[in-house]
Parts: sequence; structure tokens; C-alpha cells
Amino acid sequence: MSNITASMVKELREVSGAGMMDCKNALNENNGDMDAAVDWLRTKGLAKAAKKSGRVAAEGLVGVASNGTTGSVVEVNSETDFVARNDVFQTMVAQISTLASTLSGSHDDLLAAEFPGAGKSVHDHVQEMVGTIGENMNVRRSQTLSVSEGVVASYVHSPVTDGLGKIGVLVALESSGDSEKLQALGKQLAMHVAATSPLAATADELDPEEVERERAVLIAEAKESGKPDEIIGKMVEGRIRKFYEEVVLESQVFVIDGETRVSKVLENAAGDVGGAVKLKGFVRFELGQGVDKGEEADFAAEVAAAVSGN
Repeated sequence: MSNITASMVKELREVSGAGMMDCKNALNENNGDMDAAVDWLRTKGLAKAAKKSGRVAAEGLVGVASNGTTGSVVEVNSETDFVARNDVFQTMVAQISTLASTLSGSHDDLLAAEFPGAGKSVHDHVQEMVGTIGENMNVRRSQTLSVSEGVVASYVHSPVTDGLGKIGVLVALESSGDSEKLQALGKQLAMHVAATSPLAATADELDPEEVERERAVLIAEAKESGKPDEIIGKMVEGRIRKFYEEVVLESQVFVIDGETRVSKVLENAAGDVGGAVKLKGFVRFELGQGVDKGEEADFAAEVAAAVSGN
């Protein structure tokens, strides 16, 4: 039997797109013959992923899982919404989000973690499922929030099933108060985040570059008025305050009642839950956000071109 090296396994993975252990087995079964190993993987349906990996995966599902003081949200993409409605795909996303909530590491740590019952990593299991389902898929991103005391509440907008949908939100609240009341408050705040898509939880957390970019635009707009620089400065500062009110979560008007600032909602909640409530963070994932889908295929045009011979 040929000596199978790590570089050989790596080369086969790059060629086939199959998982590491599958590549190692293929090479062992074929005495290190690379071409034969590729054919072996193809016969097992494990090399399909390589041919599909170039296609854009911008559909799929966002999954959330929370367990008291910890919660995670993941986005798993597929090429079509048809696959996203597949029970097998939905079960896989739910398992990945649940697994993520038990880990405290990075997204790479999640991809490297063992998929429940599969005996292989999350990344390799998803690649195997590409061959099974027949579409390119990938675990695009994930994030976990936790608090030492309090709750991490979750919300899924228009769920297709429990914990899965197109928009998923986590809100972390730190408090020694009643956990059930905190969960109720957290869910309302998560619904608010889903609706308003804030850029930061507090003013201090807002990206300075984002603020300066907005300030530059406002200054340019104000100068068009022809007013003195002193007046322009006051105009810009007023508009910057308005900007904060629009994009900072604690400064926003709570959509549930339409009049109270979120910071005041948190302050008022202390009496109800039996302890001060501090917003520790939030995460909002919207399916396909930031994915470059490229040009949409015009099926009718493709058919017309084929008929005309162009």
C-alpha cells in the first residue's frame, strides 16, 4: 500500500471538494492514485461538491438557538429557496445553530467542530450534503452572545419552522432580575432590532468611520445653504444627533410603543424585573445580506437565445 501523505490528501481535497477523511479513504482504496481516487469519490457521490462550488449560494436560512444565558445565530446558504424548504436542509441548519450555542469560539471553531452524529467536522458534513442534495451550500457566518447573569433572548422573523427563517436576532440582557420577565423584554427588543436594523447598541460602539462619513455628507449639504460656518456647525451637530437616534439601538424609539427611547425602556424595566437591566449586545443576521449575487439569470432570454441559435 502506498504511503498517503498530508499533501496528497490536501491536493485531492482541492481537486474534488470532498472532506478530508473521505479523501484519505479514497487514496487508501486506490493505492495513492490521484485520478482513480477522484473517480472513486465520484462513484460515492462525494466529488459533486467541487463542480458546484462556483455557483452563488445566497438563499438558505438563518437559524437561532438560545439557552438561558447563551445564544447563537448562524446563516447557512443554499442556491435556491427550494432547498431551504427541504426538511433535511432545515434539520441540518437547526443542528448547526444548536451546536454553535454550545461553543464559545470563533466561526472557524464552529466549522471545525464535530457535526452531531456525523463523525466529521461541520465543514466536511456540509460539503458531503452538497453532493447529497445537489446544490452548493456553505455555513457563511455565525455569532454567539452570552452573559454571566441575565438572558440572551432570540427572535426569528416570519419563521419557516421553529428557530429558522430569513432574519434572526439575538439580544443579550444582563440583570439579576426575574428571568421570565427578562426573556419577554428581550424578545420585544429583538423584534425591534429585526424591524429597525441598528448599527450599534450604544453611541460608544458606533464605528467612528461611519460617523465621520455621515458628518462629511452633512457638512457638504449644509454648505449648499450658504450660511456662515458657525451656523453650519450647529446645523451639522443637530443632524448628527438625529443620525444617532436613527442608528444607535439605545437611542431609537421603541417600535412596540412608538414613543419611548430604548434606553428608557431598559431603565423602566428595572422595577418590573426586580433589578437593573443592561444591554450587553445584539446580533442581527438577514439572509443573503452583503452577498454579491451577480447578474440574475434570465431564463426566458436563455431559451430565446437557444432557439435562435445565438
